[in-house]
Amino acid sequence: MTNSLNHRYQSYRQVATQTASPGQLVLMLYDGAIRFLERARQGFSFEDPQMHNQTINNNILRAQDIINELNMSLNMEAGGEFSDNLRQLYNYLLWRLDQSNRTKQDEGLEEVLNRLTVLRDAWAQMLRNQTNGAPVKDETTIMAAA
Repeated sequence: MTNSLNHRYQSYRQVATQTASPGQLVLMLYDGAIRFLERARQGFSFEDPQMHNQTINNNILRAQDIINELNMSLNMEAGGEFSDNLRQLYNYLLWRLDQSNRTKQDEGLEEVLNRLTVLRDAWAQMLRNQTNGAPVKDETTIMAAA
């Protein structure tokens, strides 16, 4: 990207995150983690060992940072059992990514990518239901669990 185009894109992303609802921010986090895992997956096809290792490592670490953010933002009191289950899932996903990164094998990465995609799609559907007026828990309660 040219500097000007890159600057405009960064400005757009900054405004988007500042004006997004809490629910939209969670969706953006899921999208980011998935994007980094897809980039990590591409690293498995590189023949150059340095490119292979760096691409996988750097993108898995970024995805782990996002999953950690999702995990730490859980409101364990308000979310109850749902938050407990989600925390256990996030911890498992982090462990699988760590395994994939250390061994440079893609099975764990693929599993995490599939599970995050399911979570992301469910979250996006919940947001669409809210927008369309379907009965859903209020966003504050949902955010407490997510």
